[in-house]
Amino acid sequence: MPHIVCHYSAKQEMPPIGKILLSLHNAAASTGVVKAEDLKIRAQRFDDFLVAGEARSFFHVSLYLLAGRTGQQKQALSVELRRALSELLTSTYSISVDIRDMDPDAYKKRLLE
Repeated sequence: MPHIVCHYSAKQEMPPIGKILLSLHNAAASTGVVKAEDLKIRAQRFDDFLVAGEARSFFHVSLYLLAGRTGQQKQALSVELRRALSELLTSTYSISVDIRDMDPDAYKKRLLE
């Protein structure tokens, strides 16, 4: 926990996805709101998409956190993630970030020991 899920359009100029994911990892950890060792990040590319009715490029990040962070902490995460993406994706039409609270009573996980 936390999870960063990226959705992005194909057919756009961008660095290798691994570089983008590492940048997001570093940006999130730099805020102090989340721990680097807890971050899980994944990305899914979309070949079929529309933005405002047109095939415009996009990169969207959803960050899922257990509830309990302040609005200020979530805003700091959102701003820092968007900044990191904006530096790398200079020709991407739409860059967006959404921070989501997860119910700690409903979230369950299992780790191998």
